[in-house]
Amino acid sequence: MDLIVPLAIAALVLLAGLLVFATTRSRDRTSALGALSRETRKRDRATSEPAADAPVVSGREVERSVALERSGGGALAPTRAAPPAVRAPLDAEAYGVTRRQFFNRSITATFALGLSGFGVTMIAFLWPAAGEGFGSKIRAGNLSDLLATIEETREPVYIPEGRFYINPYPASDIDKASVAYTGGVLEGMEGGVVALYQKCVHLGCRVPWCATSQWFECPCHGSQYNRVGERKAGPAPRGLDRFAVAVAGGSVVVDTATVIQGPPSGINTTGQEAEGPHCA
Repeated sequence: MDLIVPLAIAALVLLAGLLVFATTRSRDRTSALGALSRETRKRDRATSEPAADAPVVSGREVERSVALERSGGGALAPTRAAPPAVRAPLDAEAYGVTRRQFFNRSITATFALGLSGFGVTMIAFLWPAAGEGFGSKIRAGNLSDLLATIEETREPVYIPEGRFYINPYPASDIDKASVAYTGGVLEGMEGGVVALYQKCVHLGCRVPWCATSQWFECPCHGSQYNRVGERKAGPAPRGLDRFAVAVAGGSVVVDTATVIQGPPSGINTTGQEAEGPHCA
């Protein structure tokens, strides 16, 4: 998370710089092409118009004069040909845009769409979840069903949408738990369960359950935690992080909006030791 935000800011700054560069180049090209002023166009039109007293000769008269000149009958006085008709300026909608304008506008639109998509993605990533899933309150199931499943399989219940494990907490150790835990974590223990975040507190690997030792054991660097997520060995600086749990009406509801830091190293409220060979 700490790395994503600086990378996102750097990417936004880079894309904004490219957009400004493309827009500036487009304006420079447009100003370099230039355009004739109204006075210049009017002066050129005046010099190209024929004199008012100059007669206009048709093609038939020109042919007749040539025939008379060949026959020795003389020739007509030379005259100026009629000027070409001045073409009216084209409507902008008639000829559309130039190829350069098309590419410039396409590049600008592409950058705008890219920035918009990137911005929406970052907002969606950073925005807290409004519905079900990680970042919200998740109903893990019925308490009696969860405890029965754990007792039968001898492993915790994993809730993938919440990224946490549900494991029982022994009622006989509540007095010791009240010294080390508070708030929603302690309320969940009093209800009979704990909700442990799946990430190892060392470097963030997902910590699997070891069926032989009945501990959580990280395969990345060997950190080990007992059944209720308290640190037992390895480079982890504390126990597994966890979530607040509410047990009401027989249902277990876990609030994943806030990750609660695990207990300090050395806390061992249940006294559980490894029950078999280690997996890590």
